[in-house]
Amino acid sequence: MQAWRVHTPGEPREAMRLEEVPEPVPGEGEVKLRVLAANVNFPDALLVRGQYQITPPLPFTPGVEICGETEDGRRVIANPSLPHGGFAEYVTAPARALLPAPDTLDDAEAAALHIGYQTGWFGLHRRAGLRAGETLLVHAAAGGVGSAAVQLGKAAGATVIGVVGGKDKARTAEELGCDLVIDRTAEEIAPRVKEFTGGRGADVVYDPVGGDAYTASAKCVAFEGRIVVVGFASGTVPAPALNHALVKNYSVLGLHWGLYAAKDPAAVLACHTELTRLAAEGAVTPLVSERVPLTAAADAVQRLADGTTTGRLVVVPGLDGAAR
Repeated sequence: MQAWRVHTPGEPREAMRLEEVPEPVPGEGEVKLRVLAANVNFPDALLVRGQYQITPPLPFTPGVEICGETEDGRRVIANPSLPHGGFAEYVTAPARALLPAPDTLDDAEAAALHIGYQTGWFGLHRRAGLRAGETLLVHAAAGGVGSAAVQLGKAAGATVIGVVGGKDKARTAEELGCDLVIDRTAEEIAPRVKEFTGGRGADVVYDPVGGDAYTASAKCVAFEGRIVVVGFASGTVPAPALNHALVKNYSVLGLHWGLYAAKDPAAVLACHTELTRLAAEGAVTPLVSERVPLTAAADAVQRLADGTTTGRLVVVPGLDGAAR
């Protein structure tokens, strides 16, 4: 089969190689899946660069999230077992963690429903306790992770402010249903949020960016507000001023979704059931901006790493006739 492999960490276009390799053999408790679609995630770029908290043995295939087909023809969502990641024709995955792919979503949409939406749901509901009528501020609102949070916020009855970088991404955020879109390249975030909320600020902030985004969040979070720290796509890990959190009476909440899969798998299944319901109702639909063939996977990971994409890029092996 064909699979992209990393022999030496580096930038995706240089470090990823498309190779002919043996099909992976399932270990105990695993199943082999034919890859129907593999969503491109920021952790894939970090894995290729050697910067992720997990360091699979070299060589490895990146791709942490797929929609696949079992040998008996079921369509499922899975997190492949590294080092045999999803940018390949076949993967192995833990049998106990397979989730049914919603019938209302195509393969690419189903592949993108899992990590980003699970992270958004746990962050907004379980960690921040988002309530109808509250104001939600979402950084990188036109990206894969941010767009999921926007949709989930709207589904929860929140007023959603989306922060983006550039006019094209602003249009995407508007189409997603943001009540206010702030282009951070053209205006300051905190004053605009304060103006829009009548001086109150955002009740919940969803931050997958870090760096300057977190700094702006602390300036405009509301009394008893909650800042959910999801990631650091900016490359800068902020150092929160805890005295500031004290005097303004807000909370800083960490969200590592992978821990739920390890410590509370029943909650992950319950969340998937809720996401499937929301998808069936049309309340959430993964924003798949581009479907690319397997041969273009390295370029897709690079573009995501460079921050030039909107929505989700999804690798679909069948597009180039590679699947066999």
